[in-house]
Formats: sequence, structure tokens, C-alpha cells
Amino acid sequence: MTLTQTPGTVKRFRRTQWRFQQTVVRPHADNLAAFVSTITAAHGHIEEATVTLDQIVFRTERMTALCPAGAPLPLTREPSISARAEEVDALLAAAFKDGPDFIFIPNPKPFVFYADHDDYITFYANTKSHLNHIIEPLASRGYKLVKNWQREL
Repeated sequence: MTLTQTPGTVKRFRRTQWRFQQTVVRPHADNLAAFVSTITAAHGHIEEATVTLDQIVFRTERMTALCPAGAPLPLTREPSISARAEEVDALLAAAFKDGPDFIFIPNPKPFVFYADHDDYITFYANTKSHLNHIIEPLASRGYKLVKNWQREL
């Protein structure tokens, strides 16, 4: 994994006009591994992914442990942790467990999401089919969708 400082990333993300969004409630810790694998499996082929921290509310000990030796620590606002395909599940699990507000951007990027410390994860896409490609597997596995709610960034 690599750690970079990325000033302005959150601001650019907030300014992006996403055509479609759907919010999902993050499951409890005992079901996070299945939740993470549902996200990565629904994507199909993540080559790499980046988590950019927006706001740190709790300690980020799990995410910090994933950072390379010699990385500037502690994690503060707007660092980005990038992971190769085989590391993505571990990065997402650590981010969900540590509970910061963060942006997840996979590559390729059919969807992105913003997760907050209040356990809401909002998926964004520019086409309805890309959004459905992630939301349908989550809904079919019983993860709770938040109906009639729009995240204002």
C-alpha cells in the first residue's frame, strides 16, 4: 500500500456532479467481511483502489497499521491510501472498522462511495446501470438501503 497527501481531493469530490446515488447502512462489525467482499465482487475487477480520509472521528489504528514503514503518521485530513487489487479488502475492512469519513475510489471507476462515521455509505455513479451493479448485490444479501434520502456534499 502507498500513502500520499492529497490536498483538495475531498473538495473536488464534493464538487463532482453524480447523476445517481443510493445510501446503504453499514452492517455491524461481525458482518463487515461479507459486506466488503460483496462490494469488491460486485465491481468485478478492481485493479487498485484509493481511500481518501475526509474526517477522522475515532482512532485509525487499523488503517495506520496498513501504511508502509516510514510513512508520515499519524493520519490526518486528506491522506490517501492506495491498495493493489489483492489489498483492497483489507483496506476497506480497516476503514470501516476505524470509522473515519472517507471516499473510496476503485480503478476502474464504475462507482465510488462516501462512507461516514454514522454508518451511512453513499454509492455514486454516472449511470443507473453502474449504480444498480453495486446496489442490487447489496440489497439481495439483505443490506439495508436508505430510501428517499439524498446525501448533500
